[in-house]
Amino acid sequence: SAKTLVVKCDVADEPAVRAMLSQIKERFGRLDVLINNAGTTASWKPKDLETLSLEEWDRVFAVNVRGLFQVTRAAVPMLKETKGCIVNTASIVGLRPGPQPLPYAASKAAVVNLTKTLAWNLGPEIRVNAVAPGWMEGDWMKRMLKDKYEDLMGKRAKATPLKRVVTADDVAETMMSLVEGNRFVTGEIIVIDGGFTAST
Repeated sequence: SAKTLVVKCDVADEPAVRAMLSQIKERFGRLDVLINNAGTTASWKPKDLETLSLEEWDRVFAVNVRGLFQVTRAAVPMLKETKGCIVNTASIVGLRPGPQPLPYAASKAAVVNLTKTLAWNLGPEIRVNAVAPGWMEGDWMKRMLKDKYEDLMGKRAKATPLKRVVTADDVAETMMSLVEGNRFVTGEIIVIDGGFTAST
C-alpha cells in the first residue's frame, strides 16, 4: 500500500511552495523525483497584441516559469540527498512557432532553457530533463478548443506520421523512462509528438 500526500499549492506563491516541500519532508523524509507539471495559458485574439494584457502575461509566467523555478529550488536539498531527478513539462511550441497564445509559447521556451541551465547548475547530483508533448488529447485541449476540438485534433492526427495525437500515457511513459533509466541523460528535451514537428 503506497503512502500518498495531497497538497493544494499555488506554485507561483513561494511561501506555499516552501510549506508544501516541508510537508513532503515531514511525511516521507525524502524526495527522489520532481515532476514540474503545473501550467496555465491565456486567452487572446491571435495576431492582435493589444488584446493581450500584461496581467495575463505575468500570470502565465508566474505559474509556468517562476513556479517551476520556485518548486525546483525548494526541492533541491532533498533531491541532492537522494541523487534524484527532475522532469519538466515543456511543449513543442517552446521549440518552434505555433498557434498557441503568445505567453504560453514564450513560457514554454523559457522552460526549455531553464531545463538545460538547471541541468548544468545541479549536476552531478541531480539530473534535469524535460518532455515536450505535441498536440495532446484530453480535457485541457477540449476546454481550449471547445466545439473545434474534434475537427482540429483529427486534422493534427492526419498530419502526424503515426496518425494520432499524444495521450497522457505517452507522456507518462516517456517521463518514467527518464526517471528509471537513462542515467547518463541530463539537459535534454524529449519531443513526444509522433513525428508531427518533423513533418509539418
